[in-house]
Amino acid sequence: MIHPSAVVDRRAEIDSSAEIGAGAVIGANVSIGPGTIVGPYAVIQGQTTIGARNRIFQFASIGADPQDLKYRGEPSRLEIGDDNRIREFTTIHRGTEGGGMVTRIGNRVLLMNYVHVAHDCVIGDDSIIANSTEIAGHCVLEEWVVTAGMCGIHQFSRIGAHAIVAAGSKVAQDVPPYSMVAGGDRARLVGVNTIGLERRGFKPETIAALKAAFRKLFYSKLLRDEAIREIIAQHGEFSEIRRLVDFISNSPRGVVGRDRD
Repeated sequence: MIHPSAVVDRRAEIDSSAEIGAGAVIGANVSIGPGTIVGPYAVIQGQTTIGARNRIFQFASIGADPQDLKYRGEPSRLEIGDDNRIREFTTIHRGTEGGGMVTRIGNRVLLMNYVHVAHDCVIGDDSIIANSTEIAGHCVLEEWVVTAGMCGIHQFSRIGAHAIVAAGSKVAQDVPPYSMVAGGDRARLVGVNTIGLERRGFKPETIAALKAAFRKLFYSKLLRDEAIREIIAQHGEFSEIRRLVDFISNSPRGVVGRDRD
């Protein structure tokens, strides 16, 4: 189902159940999976692979060259999974040699209007990236991340699983998993993403352990390594605690802190 006004390179691979809207442009090295719908005047180019049942809305730009002055035309890739929704005017760029050559979008991700995903980024499953969030190159957003509108994510930053970033926040360091951060100048820790965790079925005892860990890590006077040792001794049986500790221990940029009183 390809609209007569669409421009589709004969070398593109498009599943017979996919739909291509009016005026859309599909490049030579694009692969589009079953049930995917491409809206009017969307542009998909480069070595881009798109899975099943995705919905790409009108005027989206998918798989363009990265905005990186070091890029020299290397055959980098963009890989998009299944069941994603990519809304109007979203831009997603391919990878670069300096970042592993690939940008990846997982499954069941919602990218709202005017979102930008730069080169070499990884967006985890079930994430929701709200309007006008700008994600610079080499960033990793783990699964179930939520950003509110007009957030800015600094290059090479990581946002841990189940974290939420408040509207207008500027993220310049790594955001721990399960956390909530906010701040228009530099995002700072607000606390545990309690409501989000409850909605996703986390057990009360798990949430309580995470809150205790956050208090010890960010609100006590213990050094980080001392706090981590105590957290592992007290709550190490929870996989979520181990994931939190591993994320913080292996953060090359350092993690966001709390506002000082």
